[in-house]
Amino acid sequence: MRRWILLLALLTWPAIGVGAPPMTPVGTWETPEGKGGKAHIRIEPCAGKLCGRIVWLEQPDDKKGQPKTDRRNSDIAQRARPILGLPILNGFLPDPERTDRWIDGRIYNPEDGETYKCTMTLGQDGMLDVRGYVGLPLLGKTQTWRRVE
Repeated sequence: MRRWILLLALLTWPAIGVGAPPMTPVGTWETPEGKGGKAHIRIEPCAGKLCGRIVWLEQPDDKKGQPKTDRRNSDIAQRARPILGLPILNGFLPDPERTDRWIDGRIYNPEDGETYKCTMTLGQDGMLDVRGYVGLPLLGKTQTWRRVE
């Protein structure tokens, strides 16, 4: 009888979710290497939706040793904003059809000063696929972010 209980416990243990990543994008994520190095983005609830801001930069300073700023922003008044702390994600809502996806969001890219429509999808591996696009999701680019918490 003990063997059966032990066997049952071993077979059901992976299904319990011990050590499984949480099914939420809330937390801190590392972006892949980009023109300015890697960044950490903190995603958190804001006004009933999900938003995110840059909380760490691998290369926080420019070539002159000054903090990097949002110099490519189309709004001249915004160009002096520091990249560190910059909000880049906003407006994400849970997808009513999928528990692993967030939709209707926007992502700001400080490398080109543009804002794109965006979706976020959590993979089985705990990675976050962030897809920015213009018009249709088919016309976009996906980055895979890794949780750093």
